Amino acid sequence: MTAPAYSGYFEPLPRILAADDFDHGPSGWLDLRPNFVRPGFAVHDDTVDLQHWGSVMISSATFPFAGSHGSATGIYSLKLATRGAAAAADQPPAGGSMSLAIKRLSRPAEARLLRVEGLFAYTTDQDRPGFAIDAMRAFGLMIDLQDDDHRFMPGVRYVNAADGEPVRRWQFYSRTDADDRAWNYGRPGWHRAGIDPQWFGIREPDGSTAATTWLDADPQPLIYNETDDKINWMPLSLTIDLAERRYAGFRCGPRSYTFPPGAGPTLADPYANIGQLINPVFFVEADTDRRVNLYLDSVLISYAREGDH
Repeated sequence: MTAPAYSGYFEPLPRILAADDFDHGPSGWLDLRPNFVRPGFAVHDDTVDLQHWGSVMISSATFPFAGSHGSATGIYSLKLATRGAAAAADQPPAGGSMSLAIKRLSRPAEARLLRVEGLFAYTTDQDRPGFAIDAMRAFGLMIDLQDDDHRFMPGVRYVNAADGEPVRRWQFYSRTDADDRAWNYGRPGWHRAGIDPQWFGIREPDGSTAATTWLDADPQPLIYNETDDKINWMPLSLTIDLAERRYAGFRCGPRSYTFPPGAGPTLADPYANIGQLINPVFFVEADTDRRVNLYLDSVLISYAREGDH
């Protein structure tokens, strides 16, 4: 499989696992929904409302005044759109306040490094006059991984605003000492501590949790342009050392970030039936009762084995 034509934005590892530009469809990316396994197809756990998250769709990025942006080098991108709902930054996410897109893969033989890269843009719905850059709370990328010993979810989260106040800083998912009950907001849920950090874990007023750590760097204002109907494509890249279960690199736009030595996510006991899981997840979250959107074009997933150059 070859990389997309605009690979000048990308620096893939030697082996391409997936190259998705979305001009020919969703390429296996879909909404993240709960497990409907209880009697009457009720959800497995209702600690957090996962049924009403916003939709994932193919989009031409069309706006009332700017017209159709298309994608970076084509027609379509993958759009994650929240609904018109939000909770305070120190509360669990409200139903509909997030949208998540997941691609379900498995670990290639002898993979040691994994890299997920993409071009992204974001905006608030242009449903009223004004400039709504702070209507988006956060967006990010995480990877759901499981090997023989642990399930773990490394990832990065851009906190754009919290309760209307601009933040513009990056976090990474880190280790937590919270027990399973505290992780599930005091309820005896089935999620183990550290799993699904995008919506579990007690939140602080700035939106951080027991399993997030701020990257030690100045704020990084991203391109939002000058109105809610204009988007600019920006590159993002996250690299994970699968063997060491730690972060190996992160880049957004022109800036590269350094993680603390040995930084990695919470390591939970493995779950049944999902050994060798590799599920990348992009997500977006609203800060106000207004719909916000994250666009992806494209996503390139690559890996390296021991000895690759």
